[in-house]
Formats: sequence, structure tokens, C-alpha cells
Amino acid sequence: MKDNSRRGFMGMAFGAVAGVGAVASLYAMKKSWDPLPSVKAAGFTTLDMSAYKENELVTEKWRGKPIFVLKYTPDMLAKMTAQQKSRVLTIGDSTFMVTLGLCTHLGCIPGYNPDEQSFLCACHGGQFDFTGDVTKVPPPRGLDIPPFKIDGNKLVLGEAGPEYAKMKETGITL
Repeated sequence: MKDNSRRGFMGMAFGAVAGVGAVASLYAMKKSWDPLPSVKAAGFTTLDMSAYKENELVTEKWRGKPIFVLKYTPDMLAKMTAQQKSRVLTIGDSTFMVTLGLCTHLGCIPGYNPDEQSFLCACHGGQFDFTGDVTKVPPPRGLDIPPFKIDGNKLVLGEAGPEYAKMKETGITL
């Protein structure tokens, strides 16, 4: 009887040690698969929207991609159609266009002409208006809007807020 109880105790002790070891190794494997904090931080870019000037395109960088930020003038707002207004971001008292600076045709970077208030993709002649909508094909859709969240007078790129979710639901962006 004593041998059985000793053998049972040894089996339970071994099982407990093996179970704790298995849980610890699974935890370590999961931690090694998670992105580093520095990589997570690189996924978000915060822009102070009070620094931008009207009808002046500024190219920011988010996740290695160009982001176009254009502050609209009152004249630009007056010319907009209802569809164009659906692509507008209102932050504080100002309105902006914030898009990925890559043509949706083949990924070239379009140039902005402030006099004509339009974008031209030099690769294949695609044109976009000042809101990022296509005015001349071959681009299949307007310039894509990156995930964003409005935080007071700041715009956080990489985090999907309610405004972005609404644009995505209505099909304005992918």
C-alpha cells in the first residue's frame, strides 16, 4: 500500500510539473508571436491639424506610406457636391482631405496642382479632384482613406474611430 501511495504521489507531482511547464512554454510562445511595443507604436501616427494651411498639400508618413493632408478653403467647400462632402473630415472649425497618397490604379504617387485643385497620376494619366474622387480613369476608385480617429484637434492614423467606421459602412473607403 505504501508503494502505491508513493507511486501515486510521484505520478501526480510529475503531472503537476509537466502541466506548469506546458503552460509556461505556451505563454512564452505566444509572447514571442506578439509584435514588439516599438512595432505597435509605429502603427499609429498623430497629426496636429491646427498646423496646416489652406490649399497646401502636406505629405505625412504612416506605416511607410505617404498620406496626403489638404486643408480646404471656403471656395473649395462651396464647390463640393454631396458625394464629395462625404469624403471630408471636419476637425474643429476646419475641413480636410486625408487620403493615402497612392493611386488606386497601380500605386503611383499622384502630384497635386494647387492652381487647378486636382491630382494627376503621371503613370497612366489618372486624375483626381481635390477631395480624392476620380475624375479621369484608369483608377478604379478614389484615393483611399486610411483608418483614423479624431481626438480633439488631433487626428490619429491607424486607429478606426466612429467617423471612419461610418465612411467604411457607406462604401466611401475600403
